Amino acid sequence: MPGPVATRHYFDRDFGRAAVKLLPSEYYVTSQATVMLTVLGSCVAACLHDPLAGLAGMNHFMLPDEAQCGPGDPDAMRYGTHAMDTLVRELVKAGARRERLQAKVFGGAAVLPGMPFLNVGDRNAEFVLRYLQEQKINLYAQDLGGNHARRVGFMADSGKVVVRKLRAAQDVDQVQTQEAELLRGLAAARAGAERAAVAQLRDLEARKAEASL
Repeated sequence: MPGPVATRHYFDRDFGRAAVKLLPSEYYVTSQATVMLTVLGSCVAACLHDPLAGLAGMNHFMLPDEAQCGPGDPDAMRYGTHAMDTLVRELVKAGARRERLQAKVFGGAAVLPGMPFLNVGDRNAEFVLRYLQEQKINLYAQDLGGNHARRVGFMADSGKVVVRKLRAAQDVDQVQTQEAELLRGLAAARAGAERAAVAQLRDLEARKAEASL
C-alpha cells in the first residue's frame, strides 16, 4: 500500500485482538481480523467495509479539501479528498467493489465551546457526507459533531465500530488544549501560513492519538 499507511501494530486487551493505531493523515486496509483504532477531535475518520470481499479500511484526515495540492504532495493525505480517494482506491485494488462499500463516519467535534469561528469539525463532517453522496458510497452509520472527542475502534472482519466519547477530565483537558493550539494554527493558515499550520496540526493530533489510545 503506498503512502502514509499506519504501522503501529500491537495487541489490544480491550478488544482481545491484534490492533493498529491510525494517526492523522494515515490510512489502513486489511483482510485480517484486526481492530483499527484512532482518536478524533475535529478530525474525521471514514470506516469502509466490503463484507463480501472481506476487506475493510480506515483513514483519518484533518481538514476538508481546501488546499491546492496534488496526490504527490506530502500534505495531500491530510485533506479529505485525497484521504478518501486513496482509501477507496486501495480497497478496490485489494478486491473490494465500490458499489458494495459500507461507510461509517465519525468525528468532526467542536471540543472548544465558544470558539466556532473556524468550524473545522463542521467543515470536515460536511465534506465527508458530501463526498460519499457524490461518489455513491452507501452510508450505514455516522456519529459526527458534538462537543466530545471520540475514541473509535473499527473491527475489520465484521465491520462493527465501537465509539467511546472521551469525557474524563484528564482526557477533556488534554484534547481541549491541543484543539486550542490547532485553531490558532488554522487562524495563522488563513493569514497565509497554511502549510506550516497543517504540519503543526499533524504533530498535535499525533500526540493526542498516542496519548489517548
